[in-house]
Amino acid sequence: MSDPTDLPERPQIADSLLDLIGNTPLLRLNRVTEGLSCTVAVKLEMLNPGGSVKDRPARAMIEQAEREGLLKPGGTIVEPTSGNTGVGLAIVAAEKGYRCIFVVTDKVAPEKIRLLEAYGAEVVVCPVAVEPDDPRSYYSVSERLMSEIPGAFRPNQYDNRWNPWAHEQTTGPEIWRQTAGRITHFVAGIGTGGTITGVARYLKSQRPDVQIIGADPVGSVYSGGSGRPYLVEGIGEDFWPSTYDPSLVDRVVAVSDADSFLMARRVTREEGLLIGGSGGTAVAAALEVARDLGPDDLVVVLVPDSGRGYLSRIFDDDWMATYGFLRTGEHTVEDVLAHRGDNIPPLVYVHPEDTVQRAVNVMRGYGFSQLPVAKGEMPLAAAEIMGAVDELALMERAFRDPHVLDEPVEKVMGDPLPTVGIGQPVATAVELLDTAPALVVLAGGRPHAVLGRADILEYLARAAS
Repeated sequence: MSDPTDLPERPQIADSLLDLIGNTPLLRLNRVTEGLSCTVAVKLEMLNPGGSVKDRPARAMIEQAEREGLLKPGGTIVEPTSGNTGVGLAIVAAEKGYRCIFVVTDKVAPEKIRLLEAYGAEVVVCPVAVEPDDPRSYYSVSERLMSEIPGAFRPNQYDNRWNPWAHEQTTGPEIWRQTAGRITHFVAGIGTGGTITGVARYLKSQRPDVQIIGADPVGSVYSGGSGRPYLVEGIGEDFWPSTYDPSLVDRVVAVSDADSFLMARRVTREEGLLIGGSGGTAVAAALEVARDLGPDDLVVVLVPDSGRGYLSRIFDDDWMATYGFLRTGEHTVEDVLAHRGDNIPPLVYVHPEDTVQRAVNVMRGYGFSQLPVAKGEMPLAAAEIMGAVDELALMERAFRDPHVLDEPVEKVMGDPLPTVGIGQPVATAVELLDTAPALVVLAGGRPHAVLGRADILEYLARAAS
């Protein structure tokens, strides 16, 4: 018990919430690291006032903008953000009296949008499944708002050198001090690249042989993808920000959505530490790296935020099952597909610009009566499915007007087919097929196959024989 007379000379009260940013603790992981020789510790960035690592660059970027006269009293902060940067900027704005408008994609968890609004920010939601130069993209919308609003300032976290600077000045030195200079590996997700670049600059200035490992969603450009598709929020990109310095990163580990989400759930349940999906990505990458390390190695993993912003998604069993991340029944959709045989590709679909004649040929070739219409190539994101075509509807239209066969599919397609998770019970698929002609099966968050009534009947017939 502490001595009640051992008091500081003056009350320890912060003058501003901004003064409480940083100096987050390190925590050793114990259960998920069982069997490993090295020490793996997590940097708990969810303990920043805004609940994430983004508080650090938010403060740095706004204060520098003030010094340069780019943001003046009564001004408006406009930023495309997945949520955490917005919260950090909203806190700074609340302290300093600025208006905030944040542009997010529709894959952002609803809790994050409500959180931004709770701070008094205005939130504009844009579709994720569009190209960056599309006028509906969150990049394009933010640029339009910048041009329309007098006194607007865009921090542009992807191209603002004060983003990595904040981590070089604070996060890196904290980790160095907290590990007594013994850190051998640093692991962090790559989003804007500011965190990993800034921390790497400081750590390598102290110890050049420190290994810097980027954790990246499968499909992101940092690990060799095109920038699509993945569901994990806040990390990964479809372009190369100037705030990221790849020369400082020794290795990039690609982690699937499934491994990210399941690791986040595992850390939460086994360590009592509620972390988000991007934290799960970082821990999964760190454990992969740690398998080859020894007792003298010390791995620090930056966990950017809490899982509180993802309760309706990765911590919701129904959501996880619907997207094909969990198996929730004894007899599942996966069992039905396994009985279907190997002569049909996992997912058959047509592009919106394909002709109706091509759609008819594809359906005839595979014996399908419905086809999804999607833009892009495999692997697809669920949001990239735009609609569906039906054999009967096409026949009726072609009978009335044969020229329709030369039209693009997007002119005749109907609504997208309902989806079902690959691990959901057969009973769920049967219920959905009561009103839908076919279903798109999601596995690991991605469209995997088309499931029809005939598939269910064949499976049930085999099971009964």
